[in-house]
This record gives sequence, structure tokens and C-alpha cells, in this order.
Amino acid sequence: MKNVFILSDKAWAGSSLLYKWQRTLGNYIAVAGQDNSVKIFDRHGLKWTELNLPGRCVGMDWDKDGDILAVIAAKSSFIYLWDASVNKTSQIDSGMRDQMSFILWSKTGPLLAVGTVKGNLLIYNQQTSRKIPVLGKHTKKITCGCWSSQNLLALGSDDSTLSISNHEGDTVRQTTLRGEPAEIYFSIMKTDERSSQGESTVSVSVDKKILMLFNINDPDNRIELTFQRHYGNIVSYRWYGDGYILIGFSHGYFVVISTHIREIGEELYQARNHKDSLNSVAISTTLNKAASCGDNSIKIHELSELKDISNVVRLDDETKGLDQLSWTDDGQLLAVSTQKGTLHVFLTKLPILGDSFGTRVAYLTSLLEVTVSNLVEGETPVAIEVDVEPNFIAVGPYHVAVGMNNRAWFYALVDHEPGFNKLKDFEYLGTIARMCLNSDYAAALFEGKVQLHMIEGKNQEEKNQMKLFPDDERKGRILCHALTADFLYYGTDSGNVECVLLENWKTVDSYSHSVGVRRVFPDLNGTWLVFIDDKNSGFLLSPVNAKGSCFELPNFSPTITGVLWDNWHADRGVFVAYDSDKVYTYALHKTTIYGPRVVLVGSTALLFSQKPLLLYNGELTCQTASGKTSEVALSTHAFLKRSTSTSTDSPAGISTQLSQALMLKRFHEAWDLCKSAGSDADWAELGKACLVHMDVDLAIQVNRISGNVGMVLSLQGIQGAEERNLLAGHLAMFLCDYNLAETLYLSSSCPVAALEMRRDLLHWDNALMLAERLAEDQIPFISKEYAIHLEFIGDYVNALTHYEKGMTRNNKFQEHDESCQGGVARMSIRMGDIRRGVAQAIQHPSKILKKECGAILESMKQFSEAAQLYEKGQYYDKAASVYIRCKNWTKVGELLPHVSSQKIHLQYAKAKEADGKYKDAAQAYESAKDWDNMIRVLLDHLNNPEEAVRIVRETQSIDGAKMVARFFLQLNDYATAISFLVLSQCNDEAFQLAQQHGQMEVYADIIGSEATQEDYQSIALYFEGEKKHLQAGKFFQKCGQYSRALKHFLKCPNTDDNLAVEMAIETVGQAKDGSLTNQLIDYLMGESDGMPKDAKYLFRLYMALQQYREAARTAIIIAREEQCAGNYRNAHDVLFSMYTELQAQKIKIPAEMATNLMILHSYLLVKIHVKRGDHLKGARMLIRVSNNISKFPAHVVPILTSAVIECHRAGLKNSAFSFAAMLMRPEYRNKIDPKYRKKIEAMVRRPDTSELEEETTPCPFCGFQLPQNELLCSSCKNNLPYCVATGRHMLKEDWSVCPHCEFPALYSQLILLLETEAVCPMCSESLSVSQVKKISDCSQYLQTDQQDQ
Repeated sequence: MKNVFILSDKAWAGSSLLYKWQRTLGNYIAVAGQDNSVKIFDRHGLKWTELNLPGRCVGMDWDKDGDILAVIAAKSSFIYLWDASVNKTSQIDSGMRDQMSFILWSKTGPLLAVGTVKGNLLIYNQQTSRKIPVLGKHTKKITCGCWSSQNLLALGSDDSTLSISNHEGDTVRQTTLRGEPAEIYFSIMKTDERSSQGESTVSVSVDKKILMLFNINDPDNRIELTFQRHYGNIVSYRWYGDGYILIGFSHGYFVVISTHIREIGEELYQARNHKDSLNSVAISTTLNKAASCGDNSIKIHELSELKDISNVVRLDDETKGLDQLSWTDDGQLLAVSTQKGTLHVFLTKLPILGDSFGTRVAYLTSLLEVTVSNLVEGETPVAIEVDVEPNFIAVGPYHVAVGMNNRAWFYALVDHEPGFNKLKDFEYLGTIARMCLNSDYAAALFEGKVQLHMIEGKNQEEKNQMKLFPDDERKGRILCHALTADFLYYGTDSGNVECVLLENWKTVDSYSHSVGVRRVFPDLNGTWLVFIDDKNSGFLLSPVNAKGSCFELPNFSPTITGVLWDNWHADRGVFVAYDSDKVYTYALHKTTIYGPRVVLVGSTALLFSQKPLLLYNGELTCQTASGKTSEVALSTHAFLKRSTSTSTDSPAGISTQLSQALMLKRFHEAWDLCKSAGSDADWAELGKACLVHMDVDLAIQVNRISGNVGMVLSLQGIQGAEERNLLAGHLAMFLCDYNLAETLYLSSSCPVAALEMRRDLLHWDNALMLAERLAEDQIPFISKEYAIHLEFIGDYVNALTHYEKGMTRNNKFQEHDESCQGGVARMSIRMGDIRRGVAQAIQHPSKILKKECGAILESMKQFSEAAQLYEKGQYYDKAASVYIRCKNWTKVGELLPHVSSQKIHLQYAKAKEADGKYKDAAQAYESAKDWDNMIRVLLDHLNNPEEAVRIVRETQSIDGAKMVARFFLQLNDYATAISFLVLSQCNDEAFQLAQQHGQMEVYADIIGSEATQEDYQSIALYFEGEKKHLQAGKFFQKCGQYSRALKHFLKCPNTDDNLAVEMAIETVGQAKDGSLTNQLIDYLMGESDGMPKDAKYLFRLYMALQQYREAARTAIIIAREEQCAGNYRNAHDVLFSMYTELQAQKIKIPAEMATNLMILHSYLLVKIHVKRGDHLKGARMLIRVSNNISKFPAHVVPILTSAVIECHRAGLKNSAFSFAAMLMRPEYRNKIDPKYRKKIEAMVRRPDTSELEEETTPCPFCGFQLPQNELLCSSCKNNLPYCVATGRHMLKEDWSVCPHCEFPALYSQLILLLETEAVCPMCSESLSVSQVKKISDCSQYLQTDQQDQ
């Protein structure tokens, strides 16, 4: 809020002032202090006149129109009247003898009421000069009063009464009060039903404590409102709105109450506006604001929302506090008087006057101040003090004009201080409605004319350089005008829009509209112009091409008052239209495939009382009522803000921003939007917009990013097209707007493109029409394509016509003609002309045509013709099936060799069977692979069970198996019947049959592994009943009932012993049940029947239970027994199998087992080597065996004998001697074979101790040289792996293994051995030389051997 001026006077100092604003106009303020005068000032604070009075002014009031000020003074019985229109003072004698104390003009008429200190009243009619004195209206001083709009006068007096009189002075009502009355107002109380009795309520403040409401029509029911004590006294109150009262209290409280009968006594709003005291309140209904003053501040509230304090003004130099507040009627000025005797006047509302040219704006900032600024170019604002309060402001590039009525003042804008020069003032021939400026000219609109003149011409020149428009009266009255740099535009009431070139003042262009044109708004260059007509419609016109382009603006609101073009250099096609609460953004698209067009982009809400002045790149500069400007960002340009803020918008928000950017042709911003957060749909939208605006290069980039390869290739193909219509046609086609594309193509230099497009789109009707105009030679080809389409949709009549039209009868197009002939054949058949169609189809070379025609005929139930065509076309299956439909079996039989379809063979077979030709039927069923029927015929009719059984076994047919089973059942061959029942999955029937005929063993064998648990159980129960324990146990085991199985196995008689015990062991192994295990062990140990069983079974049990260590121990025992019994091969096999099992389970092999196996193996090798005649190797092995002779108690003598003989043969005389000496012991001597006894005795008598020395070879672990047959390295103390072929220790470089048992062998020796032998000496598996491989890296065997041993 701006302080406009402060009034102070020495004579006023230290006292409170009495002042009154002129009513209605508010041009004057009358102020009276303690001196004997009333000073009158204008609204700019200039003293206008002064009324000198005989005494101090005690009251004054302006009449309703603000023409006359009435003043009363102390010590005078005269009433002084000052006439504002002529600045004259007059006086009237009131005729009152006592001192006047109160004066008030009526609200509606020329009546003046004057009250005195003794309670008398005078009513003076200023029009008729009639005076009505009323004596004794009150008994004491009249202090306050109010006129109603019905001319009733309410008066309050110090005698504590309230009187209501009519305009004649007669008392209508009188009432006594509880105290002295203060402010009185007439108003209407708020009620539920709207009463039309006028202002019937009187409100009065009584004793500064009570607010009394008094209805004239119901005087007894008065309402007295009291308030909280801490509020203080009622200082002042005002009615406003729909029966609301605003009250100010002395302690600074500001309270609003409603007088509605339901809400009475409720406070709607309460605030402590001032800390210490409140002096006055005021309300301006035009501004819809309330003000209160107190302490040394003024607070202004919005009446619509009382919580909003729109302004706070502090008057820090007013130390004594403030006094009275008063607003002018128009709400522009607010006066506040102070206790010190000064008067401050504030500007609370300015007329919104402003103008812009380019980016420069000029607007009213105070009543006599115009500010010129250019924020876009960053110029410092210039404030121009003007001489009068302007009615209009105009701004140009270098000038500002302000004016009122018919005068205008011109100012030049300059670079030096203060920024402007006053040029001149200028009088026109009428009151100026509007003015426009450019760099040289001013154009003023008044009374239907426009005066154009130079701004800075010399006086003489000005006369020459001045012109009035219209130069022809017939053009009508001018309603609006506008200036650009080169043109003057004006619109008339007859609907003409004229464009005048300023160079020669000639009309260069004119456009006639149907109704009068109210406003014109050209853009900066004047190339486009928006105008609003008398029907409130908006249009965009291109004055350059007025005939061709005038567009109505879409969705143009009828309330729109103005238009602004965007001044941003790149946005030449954007403008906004605005009304009081919204701004609508429009964009002009000059080059699109649709031609120029205008679109409404969107709307933005405006705040209350804002007037748009300038638009620059989406920022709207608006002027407000407080004399400032504010920036409004248009919601249609929201995408511009994204770059500055990092907010992440929702996808919907981004799509909206994108569509706005595209409507405003801001492709780069749209590109950035898509790049930052665009979806596929957004990219597609951008690509589409590029096509519409014919920006091919950008469209290629966009489609490349969104991966639309086809579109990129298509666009690259038309990239160079220069002709606009052709290019637009292509783009319209890409956008699927084919009718537009056709129009554009036809108007281009290449109209055939339209025909090509229609053909590609299969729009045959259009294509034929275009071909008739553009390319007749294409008609046959289009006709053929069209015919194919018509045939597809079932329009056969027209299809036939077009096929016939499509014939060229030109050898060059033979294929085309054949296609048409085929079409004619098909359509003829469809139309019922079967003979013609069939004849054509048979003549035609195409097989496919014969098939198609055959299918059509078949669907028409013309079977014989259809079959004939199929046969001709070599479609034998089809032909045969159609012949079957017409029961032509002879033909079917002829075609059968060519037929592959099983279905046809089946139909034929059924037919033959029905005819009783069973052999043919069986063959046909076989061709049809219908095995069940074939088996049926073989069994029922041809009595050929062998063939039937063969087929069942080959095909595994379930139904066939059932039939065969039935057949054998009739022959009482139960075993075969059961086997076929099982094959046909009829297990229950097979079981019953087996049960009935005692064939359960057969059933059990056949069912094998196929059966379910239930099947096994039922078999087991059967055998249990039959006391066949072995079988019962076997099937209980299969169905998992291990304890029952074991029970049966242990019950078996001894004949089945072996098998039963083995089965029992297997059962316990599967069961993994401790109690069953113990039961079996007891049985094997003989605990149950006193007969211990063979240890091998215990060994097998431990193996089955995977208890390998116990198994190993048992194995050693068994081997020892076998060894003692002389069964060395058995002992060897037991140990070997246990050895391999432990190895597989990765269990450490006991040393005893390994040693025993090695000794037994050495023994077995002796035979092999001796047989082969290799006595040295045999002798070496016999030495090893003889050194462990205790292990062979059954054959001590024979072994030692052999050792002596072989050692002797091999030249190991010393060894032979030592063994011979051993044989001479008494316990062995008599057992020596007589054949050798003498020789051995001779050896002992004549000992020969020569010995062939044993070769040494390296240890495979440490390389230490030791004898070949030594198996313990004396260096590294490792047990050495031995060769299974020779018994020697292994050599690293001569290593191989048996592929079956993986025992090592010296490669060279094993190969030698395999020349005569065919099995591995260790595992006895067959072995050939080719299976043995030499192993170069034997480290893995050495490690494992090391671990095992």
C-alpha cells in the first residue's frame, strides 16, 4: 500500500481531525481541525479551497452525489454549503436559536437533517429550499443518526432515547435505551425468508458496551448483544455483506458476527489486531476489504477470507496513535487521521492501466506515476510523473503517451537521467477511446475515427503529417485499431478489417467479415492478425493472404477481452487470449500436411484482478490492482520448467507436457522430454508430430531411436522431395490419412502416386476410378486384384465380371490371363454354370485350380464332377473320399494303390467287410493300420490265430490282446490266455483265471516287473494259502512286507535251502531292520534249529547289509576254511570279491586280507608259469608260497616237493636244498611221493649251494634297487604293488592294469602271458592283447595303493 500524501497544518497540531471524503467520486477531501476553517484538498493532496467559519467546525457531510458539502460551526446558526462543481460557498440561516451539533444528508434525496444540543431538529430540502423545524424531538443533545434508503431518519441523543422520524420530521417510533447511543445504522437483518420491507433494522451502540438491534416493525422484540469484558468498549462497527457486522473494540479486538436469527450471538471471526488499542474500523464494498487501525498500524483483511491479512502498514512516526479511518467510495484511497493532527492518505486500489510494445511495458504505479520497464532486455525501470490521472496509457519503442478525455501527453524515453523527456500535449477532436504508438506515429481512436499523426514532427509538418481514417464514410465507424512498425490496422462496425501501409497511407489490404469487428491484435511483424467480432468469436487472419486464410479460433470463450502474441524470437506463432480469470494459449501451425491451422493448447487460471500485459516464452507479465506486475508461468509451457527442476513427473504428466510441447512446435524440448523419461508411446507421439509438421529429418532421428526401421527407410526414401504437396502426400499416407494423401497426390506433379497408394492399400474401387483417369493400361491388373478381393468376401457376381475384365489376351501377360481364367472357372461354378466351370478347369494347366474347383463342387454336393476334377488333378485321396461319398466302390478300388489316407482305407475296409470279402477287408484294415479290426477279422472270420498273435505282439494292441485272450480261453489254453490278458492290462481277470485253474506260477512269471504292489500282495497271499513258502516269501518281498517274506523263507524245506537263504539275505538287506537281521543271524548260526549254516551265507548277509568290515572279517574266515580244505581257487575268489567290494566302498583293506590274497594268487600263478614252461617264474612263486607254508596245511608236502623240483630245474640249487631239508623232517618224510623221495634224499646228502642271483629293479615309490620279487621296500618301507601276471613288484615305466578288475600288471609280462592265456589271472575275466593299454603316468595307482596298504 502506497502512501500518496500526508496532510498536516500548524493549526491542527495536537488535536484530532474531522474529515469527510467526497461521496461517489472521491475527488476531494474536506478536513477541519481546531481552527475556524474547513480546508478542501483534491485526491493528490493539493489544497483546493478553504472555508472560513465564525467558530470551530462541529460537523460536515457531503450530499449523495458529492456535489455539495454542508458544514456547521460553533457560535453560528448558519449552515454553510460549498458547491464542488463551481467552487462556490453559500449559507442558509437555520433559524435555530441553540447550538447545532449534528448534520447529515439523506442517502437518496436532497434532504439535510440538522440536530442541536437541546434536542431540536431541522430538515432542509435543498431542491425546494423548504425548512421543517421540529422542536423537542429529544430533550438533550442529538449526537448521532442515520438516514435509511426509504428516507427514514433515526436519531440518538444524550437523553438515552432513539427516535425514528419520516422525511417530514414526524416521529414514527421512539424507544428508550440503557445508556447513551453512539453509532446508528439502518440495515437488513439476515432471515431465512427474504423480506422485501427494505432497511427495517436499526443498529445502535449503547453505552459503548451493548450492540442493540431494533426492528421498526417489531419494536418490542429488540435484541441486545453484549461482548466479553476483556474486549473493552465498542469503538466502532460496520454492517457488510449478507447481514454481517464487523465490530472494533478498544482493546484491539476485531470481531465479526452474523445477524441471522440462527447464528445470532455467535462470533464468526475474532482476532486481536492491535496490541494496546483499536481506534477505528472501515469497510470498502468495492474492494471487498475491511481495515482497522490502532496503536500505530493499519491492518487490511479480505472480507471473503477474513484470516487473510492482505496488508499491514506501520506509521512509526505517529507516536500519539491513530484516530479515524475512511475509504473513498471507489476504494482507491484510504485516509487515516492521527491523534497528533495529521492525515495520511494511502492508495489501496489503482485503475489497471497498462500497455506493451514488443517486450517493453508501461503501467500505472500510482495515481500520477507511470512506470516503463523492459525486464526481458534488463533495462532499469523509468518512473514518469504525469500531470493528470490518466484514462489510458500507450507505449511505443521510444515513447509513452498518457491522457484523459480528448488530451494526450507525450513523453520520449531517453538514456540519461531521469530517463524521459516531456515532449508535448496534444488535443484531439473527441474523447480518446484508445491509443497506439510505433516508432514514428501515434494513432488515436475517438468517436468512430482514427487520427494518425507523427509523434515528433514540427508544428507545420504535423498538419501535413496527419490523417483521419476512414477516408470514406461508407466504410462505417472504426471500432478498434492497432499499429505495427509498418502498418495501421483497423476494424469497423460493418465488418471490414483494413490494413494501411504507413509509408504512403494507402490501404494495401482489406478483409470483409460478416459482422462488426471489435478488437484487432496483429503480431509483431503484422503478418498475422487476431480479431474478435461482435458475436464474441475469434478469428486468425493473414492480411498478406486475406482471401485464402482466415481461421476461426477453436473453443474461443465469449468472455475473452484481449489477445497477446508471444514476443520470444523463436515462438512467432504462439498467442494467448485472456478474460478476467483464465488465459488460453493458442498455437498457429503454418506448415502442416493439413495446411495452416490453429490449435488451442490449454488454459491457465489467473488470479483475481490481474491484467496480462506481455507474453514472453511462456511467461505472462500481468498488472495487479496494487500497481505492481507479477509473473504467471503458463501451465501450457510447464515442460520448460523441467530442465530447471529435477522433479520426477509421473508418466501421465510427461505425456501431457509432451503433447503441449508438440502443440507449441517445441520439438527440441519434446526431444529432451522423451530422452529423459519418455515411454514408447511418447516417442511415437513425437514421431507423428514430426510427420504432421513435415520435419522429415527429425522424424528419421526419432523413429531411429524408437526402433521403427520401416518408417526410417520410408522417410529416407522421400527425404529429398522438394515439392510440398508430394511430400505432404507421402507423410499423410504414413499417418494413415489416405483421403488427404490422395488429395495431396492429385494436386502434386505426380498424381499416379495416388493410384499406387490405393493399390497398395487394396482400395480397389478408388484404384479403378483413379486408373480410368490416370493409367488405363493398369485397369486389367487392378480388376484381377479387385476380383480376388471380391471372391474372398463372397461377392461372386462382381468377382466374375472383374475376372473377365482382367483378361488382357496378350501373350506377354500369359500368367496373369491364366489366373483370370481360373477365376472365371471358379466363379462360373459358384454361380451355378457348372458345365462351363468344369470345362474351363479341365482345360486349364493348373492342378491347384482343379483342386479348388473340386472343393467348390464338393461343397455344392456335386460329387461326381468334384471327384472327376480331383482325379484329373492327381489328388487321389480327395477323389477317393468323394467317390466313397457317392458309393462308387469300383472307382475307389482303382484309386486305392495311389491313396495314402488311412481314413479312406478304413472306409473301404468296412465296405468290403459288409460285402463279406474278409480277406480284402483284412488287407484294407492293415493299410489303414486299424489293428483291432484286423485282429477281429482274422479271429472271427478267417480263423487265423497265428497271424493275430503276431500282430498283437508287434503292435502291443490292448484290445487285440483281449480278443486273442478270449480266443485261447475258448480253446482252454489258460497259460496263453493269461499272458494275453496281462498284455491287455486286464490283471484282475488274469489273476482270477490263474486262481481258478491253478496257473498262478504262470501268472506270476508273466506279470514280472510290470505289476503293482497290490498285484504282488494278492499273489503272495495265494501262495501263502497253498503253503508254497518260497514263492510266498518272494512276492511278499516284492510288495515290501519284509518280515512276512523272511518268515516264509526260513520255513522252506532244506531242498530249497540255498535259494531260500539267499532270498532271505536279500530281503533283510532291503529291509534294513535290526530285528529281522538278528533273526536271520540266529538262523544262520544255528541258534534256532541247532544246525549252523555255511559261513558264506553270513558273508552274503553282511554284504547285503553293506556292513563291509564284518563281511571282510567273515571273508577272511571263509577263505581260511577253504584254504585249509585245499580249495585254493575258492579262497582266492572270496578274497578277491571282498577286496574289490571294499575298494569300491573306499574302505581301507585289512593287511591280512591283502597278504592272503597275494599268497593265494602267487600259488595260482605257479600252475600257469609251469604249464607255459617258464620254470624260473614258477620257482620264484613257489619259494614265496613255501615261505608261507603254514597257510596251506592240506598240501604241505606236495607244495614243498614241487618247490624242490622247480627250484632245481631253474638252477636255484640252494633254495631247492633248503626246502628238501624241510621235507626230511619226520612229520613230512613218510608222505613224500616215492617217485621223488630218493632224489630229494640225495640232494640233502650232497648239497649244492650254488644259486642263480635274482635280478634287481627299482622301487616304484623311491627308485631304490631291490630284487624283482621283493614286495616290501627296505628304503621307503612301502608295501609295493605286485604284477598279477608274474607276482613281481611293479615298475613305473612298464605299467598297465586289467580293464576289468584294475589290478596292476607289468605291461610286457601281461602281453607275453596273453599269448597263451585268454583271461586275467586275477579276476578270470576274458582279456585280449588289444584291451591292455600301457600307462605312462601311474601316479594315481601308486597313491591309492599307498593309502590302501
